[in-house]
Amino acid sequence: MRKVIAFEWMSLDGVVQAPAFPGEDMTGDFTHGGWHLRYFEAESMSWVVNNVTQAGGFLLGRRTYEIFAAHWPNAPVQEQALAVPLNTLPKYVASRTLKEPLGWRNASLLGVDIAAQVGDLKREAGNDLLAIGSTELVRVLLAHDLVDELRLMIDPVCLGGGKRFFPGNGTLLPLQLVASQSVSTGALLVTYARTTA
Repeated sequence: MRKVIAFEWMSLDGVVQAPAFPGEDMTGDFTHGGWHLRYFEAESMSWVVNNVTQAGGFLLGRRTYEIFAAHWPNAPVQEQALAVPLNTLPKYVASRTLKEPLGWRNASLLGVDIAAQVGDLKREAGNDLLAIGSTELVRVLLAHDLVDELRLMIDPVCLGGGKRFFPGNGTLLPLQLVASQSVSTGALLVTYARTTA
């Protein structure tokens, strides 16, 4: 049985909204788009490449899928270490609005019962499934106890508002630290495994 791994960039106060560039997601009048890039350096890039190249496939929400599908098929030469696995490995997309066939190679839609379908994918042989960003999808998977690990890059910044990764619904989520390292920007690269209380 393979794992589902949630792979997220987040601020110290748990915000995951618009990490990569200004204008990425301005919902709720969010004005800090692109906050993550100043903390991203060679060691964290190596960590990302390692995680992506070891995956057996990717779980993506619609917004993440659309951003990735617009970029990675035409990525420049210097980004091929990430582009190759992202373009070639299976991508399973959660969406209520997209229709088959999806335009990005090896991408397919998850059905209406996302939890059941991801449960089936977990039972298949192969490398682990990486859910990149896609926080609404990851929340569904967490609610159905389908996430085995959280791999987080936590940046030393508080954004004071924006979409947060962990839901504030009172659900207990016990975790065990598996690995951690800090990088030169002060960011932390951490892996937590789900555990029982």
